[in-house]
Amino acid sequence: MEVSFVYYIIALFVLLLDQWTKWLIVQKMNIGEQIEIIPNFFYITSHRNRGAAWGMLEGQMWLFYIITVIVMIGIIYYMNHYAKDKPLMKISLAFLLGGALGNFIDRVFRQEVVDFINTYIFSYDFPIFNIADSALTIGVVLLMVAMFKEDREEKEKANGNSRTHHS
Repeated sequence: MEVSFVYYIIALFVLLLDQWTKWLIVQKMNIGEQIEIIPNFFYITSHRNRGAAWGMLEGQMWLFYIITVIVMIGIIYYMNHYAKDKPLMKISLAFLLGGALGNFIDRVFRQEVVDFINTYIFSYDFPIFNIADSALTIGVVLLMVAMFKEDREEKEKANGNSRTHHS
């Protein structure tokens, strides 16, 4: 079994960037402190989250530990066994792995997740998030694209690669 380490390097890069930025926020800012980057759009805001996205399931750390470990094992297994010769699928899984591990480390060592990216989209104050959350979102989007692409390729193979054009 050949493992492509480049995808684990992508996951490691995501993890290191996530942890470094969170470390900077914890070291340099007080909780609630805000730095304006682009007025009315983008702020760095020191925030903590003891739940999942948007603070759901706050305080249920045991649940997050179990789910995250299962998901990470599944990602690694899938990446090594089923995503062979599917680089877009592996990239998406690398982003998911790095993001999941980044927030998992926060939950294990801090008992909360450090969030700091604060955006206002059309005056809506979007929930504050971090690099790991961004990587998870990118990973999900890429995974959907990869699955759509794979489905389309399978349908083309099933149809004998015949494309009919209607004039």
